[in-house]
Amino acid sequence: MDRRPTIIDVARHSGVSKSTVSLVLQNSPLVKAETRAQVRESMVALGYVYNRAAATLRSATTGLVGLVINDLRNPFFAEFATSLQMALSAQGYAVVVANTDEDLDVQAQVITAMIEHGVTAMIVAPAYGMGAGGLDAIRRAGIPTLQVLRQLEGQDPAFPYAAPDYLSGSILATEHLVQSGARRIAFVGGLADRPVTLLRMQGYRDVLRQAGLPEIVLTGRATRRFGRDLAARLRQEHPDLEAVVCFNDLVALGLLAGCQQHGVRVGADGLRVMGFDDIEECADAWPPLSSVRCDIAGFGEQIAALILLWIADGKAPPPEWLSPVSLALRASTESSTA
Repeated sequence: MDRRPTIIDVARHSGVSKSTVSLVLQNSPLVKAETRAQVRESMVALGYVYNRAAATLRSATTGLVGLVINDLRNPFFAEFATSLQMALSAQGYAVVVANTDEDLDVQAQVITAMIEHGVTAMIVAPAYGMGAGGLDAIRRAGIPTLQVLRQLEGQDPAFPYAAPDYLSGSILATEHLVQSGARRIAFVGGLADRPVTLLRMQGYRDVLRQAGLPEIVLTGRATRRFGRDLAARLRQEHPDLEAVVCFNDLVALGLLAGCQQHGVRVGADGLRVMGFDDIEECADAWPPLSSVRCDIAGFGEQIAALILLWIADGKAPPPEWLSPVSLALRASTESSTA
């Protein structure tokens, strides 16, 4: 080698991430003894000399994890960000959080800034759209990075994906409504071309197909306003509708409000309404909202554990990692309401 070896050279030679080499240099207890020995052997082989003075100048930016979220206004993502931050803080890491507001240009900007400030790892709930949105910069930097909660089309081995098991959730929700006696069941909300919408819709369609029941799909923005406005539409276009699987809780909560406004009874003796995500507000709504429980707080803690293991050992998680879901059944599907 004609130039002085760098930490990146050591990482490549030892087959670990740059972050892992940095942790070895800091004598971090997060790194296994076997990995530590492997990295130090590479340092000797390459003739790498640790410049402690330079490292001291960089110390203000070590121990940072970048968290990039597509929509922090959504309580689902906000709950995840909070639980993740607290779990990482307990292990001595600071979290730098950025909201992209579903804008790929903003995503690219904040990702570049985080890389420049020396983040150790990144966790990204990506914005949808055409273009790399900064992921190409992460790939060049070699920073451990997880995609969470939603995934760009096409599996990229450089960016493992982790999320609750949305498909199983929609199967559980639809099976529950069928078993309760409902035969006219709609899936409502979510933009039709989004991978996460198609995934949540797939379980609904599979269950209805197996039961020989008709599909009723009404897609739209995953917002309270869409759900509230939908109540009048359902009453006019589908007066015999018995149950609804909503794309998320925001749509479901809006639908509950719209049903109250238009005099539509909700519950076992009226329209059964099932949400998805089980954000904290579901239990406090009226009537209390049944939902697919994703345990988003627990999921945040699990993601923290995955990224810390990757940082420490240089071993990426599997290409896809799904956490289990369950049903939180409440009055919107289980009992009559006034």
